[in-house]
Amino acid sequence: MVAKKPVKKSTPVRKPVAKKAVSRKAVSRKKKDEVKSFKLYKGYENFTEFRFTKQTLYWTILLGFIAFTQLWILKVQLEIAEITNAIVLM
Repeated sequence: MVAKKPVKKSTPVRKPVAKKAVSRKAVSRKKKDEVKSFKLYKGYENFTEFRFTKQTLYWTILLGFIAFTQLWILKVQLEIAEITNAIVLM
């Protein structure tokens, strides 16, 4: 047999890795609103004072619709009760 020459295994030489410089963007930070002194609101309105507003109109319309619907349902129930009594008495 022929003797083989021993093969030297070469280990790869690692090149030093160059570190990349991290680029940072200049970020402008938002200025926070400065806290002003806590003063009482001068336009204080009395809670019990009545003043007609849009919201008053909306509530009035809503309450009127609810009252109308309740009366209509009551009428229908009374008609059903009359029909049921008429059928039972036959």
